[in-house]
Amino acid sequence: MGGKGVRGVDEVGLPIDAVLAPLRQALAQSTRVVLLAPPGAGKTTRAPLALLDADWLGGRKILMLEPRRIAARAAARRMAQTLGEEVGETVGYRVRMDSRIGPRTRIEVITDGVFTRMIQDSPDLDGVGAVLFDEFHERSLDGDLGLALCLEAQDALRPDLRLMPMSATLDGASVSTFLGDCPVIESQGRAFPVVTKWRPRDPKLRLGQSVGRAVRDALKEEEGSLLVFLPGTGEIRQTAAELSGLPDGVDVVTLYGDLSAADQDRAIRPPPVGRRKVVLATSIAETSLTIDGVRVVIDSGQQRAPRFDPGSGMTRLVTLTVPRSNADQRRGRAGRTAPGVCIRLWGESEDRALAPFSQPEIATADLTALALELALWGQEASGLRWIDPPPSAALGHARELLQDLGALDREGRITARGRAIARLPAHPRLAAMLLTAVERNDGALACLIAAVLDERDLFRGGPRDPDLRRRIAVLLDEKGKAPPGVDSATLASVRKREGDLRRRLKIPNTIEPGALDRVGELVALAYPDRIAKRRPGGDPRYLMLGGRGAILDPLDSLAAEPWLAIADLDGGGRESRVWSAAPIAGDALLERLSDRVETTSQVLWDDANDTLVARRITRLGPILLREEPLPNLPADEMEPAVIAALRHRGVGLLSWSESAVKTRERLRFARAVDGAAAWPDVSDVGLADSLEAWLAPAIAALPRLSAFGKIDLGAALLASLSYAQRRELDQIAPERVTVPSGSSIAIDYSGEVPVAAVKLQEMFGARIQPTVGRGRVPLLLHLLSPAGRPIQVTRDIGGFWTSSYQEVRKDLRGRYPKHPWPEDPLTAIPTRHVKARMGQP
Repeated sequence: MGGKGVRGVDEVGLPIDAVLAPLRQALAQSTRVVLLAPPGAGKTTRAPLALLDADWLGGRKILMLEPRRIAARAAARRMAQTLGEEVGETVGYRVRMDSRIGPRTRIEVITDGVFTRMIQDSPDLDGVGAVLFDEFHERSLDGDLGLALCLEAQDALRPDLRLMPMSATLDGASVSTFLGDCPVIESQGRAFPVVTKWRPRDPKLRLGQSVGRAVRDALKEEEGSLLVFLPGTGEIRQTAAELSGLPDGVDVVTLYGDLSAADQDRAIRPPPVGRRKVVLATSIAETSLTIDGVRVVIDSGQQRAPRFDPGSGMTRLVTLTVPRSNADQRRGRAGRTAPGVCIRLWGESEDRALAPFSQPEIATADLTALALELALWGQEASGLRWIDPPPSAALGHARELLQDLGALDREGRITARGRAIARLPAHPRLAAMLLTAVERNDGALACLIAAVLDERDLFRGGPRDPDLRRRIAVLLDEKGKAPPGVDSATLASVRKREGDLRRRLKIPNTIEPGALDRVGELVALAYPDRIAKRRPGGDPRYLMLGGRGAILDPLDSLAAEPWLAIADLDGGGRESRVWSAAPIAGDALLERLSDRVETTSQVLWDDANDTLVARRITRLGPILLREEPLPNLPADEMEPAVIAALRHRGVGLLSWSESAVKTRERLRFARAVDGAAAWPDVSDVGLADSLEAWLAPAIAALPRLSAFGKIDLGAALLASLSYAQRRELDQIAPERVTVPSGSSIAIDYSGEVPVAAVKLQEMFGARIQPTVGRGRVPLLLHLLSPAGRPIQVTRDIGGFWTSSYQEVRKDLRGRYPKHPWPEDPLTAIPTRHVKARMGQP
């Protein structure tokens, strides 16, 4: 075919032709090249053909990866047309549930997911000379994985393998750096001018209304067909309804990923002569497709993307503002074949605030399938080269789920079941369900369920009913026609998907009676973490086995069901709205999950009665199944249960007697004097951390739990000390001190310094301050009046007699005349009594 580009039947030159020779030369000298070319330059259909006769290719195949099925089919058809052939000869394609490949096929256009299976089956890519990553700027999860696996295969097995990311809006310099400073070949493209017009939306109108008005005006003011970008199928339906009654000669068609191949082809074909077409499309039409006749693009500025929440384990679709790269791709659709117009439904100030690129899918997606592929490849994520590595939290959640599904063992290695799951073209959850269902002779029903859950909702045109059994009932209807409210195109897609799964599993289309009663049980196999039990109360609120909450509308048909197996939720908030579920029999569920049902004794604090009570708790994960009071606990359960309860609520809940409090205070003082190493920590935190050491023996000695409140906590603390420590405690922190009168006075250790409160007359004759802490800490004396009221605080009793005493004597002896108030207290006899009892006049 030569190095001057490919003409064949198609003799029209394209901008990419100017760089095909440098591209061939670069790939002859380097195994990695980046190709940049604007929309419409022809890179998708010209570059692969230009490489077919390269010496380095040696007759081997070229694989070109496309993120979307429609783009793969369209690219293959266009290249085959250029060669004057049918698809499946020199050029073919492989996408999910569709393949056109022949024995002479040299160029295979495949989706990213299909490529993952190919390289897993043949890591050396035997018979393949080059892998081209078209529209690489989209950064699909499978595309990033494919490049990472190719780089490792290239390093270890195939140093001759050529790799070439291709894009219109890619940051070529950064990708080149990532690939080892490889060459970048850039095409300037064809400069059909596109005029940009700004038409900010009226916030009072729905998106469909705003777009409908813009379309009607554009049909009047502009020439050619229109391509309208909308975020999703809901908005497409709204806009189509707004466009009812358009003038003759205008056809409204839709274009989105779940349409049948025939309907997608109809959308991208040029309109008949003399007619115009309005294509209502999702972001699927941004790249790799030329829709002939389009001269006008109307851009809503929105796109829909999945966002995975590792905390909830759920993915939800969110509507986002498009980044600049996507907006530029959309704008370029208007100038592919002639000058055009792009009408943006936002203002110039909003345009300046657009983010430059979308987040790569690997940063926001459910990574369960990726984790399985890595395990199958036999490599940790950290061992591969990624432009953006997968987030560790999402990857960890994915591994945990795969372990629950039996795909990975507890060390993270893939199991035989995991290999079987990976071979099925379905999410690992659904694949695990299919394998188990086949073992139970219920595979045909599982195929129906998997097909329904893997495609769009059959009832998406009407009120949303979460009962999955209604969808299955439609498929079980042998009439085959779509009943009212069911989308016929989606029904056909679901049936095709179901048939493909049955053929892969080699199972007959026979479903045992009572199939609808088993739907919930099979769904639970795929979503074990979403088994849910209805919470007590009137509202239909559920607790899932994974720990999250779920809610139904009170009017939903499933609202009274005690148990549900939930397949789809919105993923937002503390409680997620249920979109798809089926009831499941509680008895059958508990029998199947008996190994996960745990019955434990639990001790809780009863605030009303200020004591501990025991309960027998039976749970399935976080779901409470039964709770019953226990009059007593077995001896071997009492100690750990009580300690667990106290550690959870804190030792402050314990009934500390005055004596026990004083013991804690003495121990605290001893620790302050001697240091932390010599004495236990008796703070709340310290006691909670050492319950086994000081309280467990007292608990073990209880005859019954009801006697718990009678534990002498002070004695328990002292019992935890050694004999030597108890003697030391009496020396360091004695409970009482003997004063000159002979009285034994209690010492208060509750403050920063120890205190003894004693009547002044009992200290007559004392010249030295009493001490504790082995004589190192003077007691703070609170000297009391005969009535027991504090009259002086001192840490120097000798100094008090020679200073403040005379003022105290003068003030109080008239008030308490029966008590002694000698002029010289140092020579007076200390006494607890009044003068009369001492024999004084």
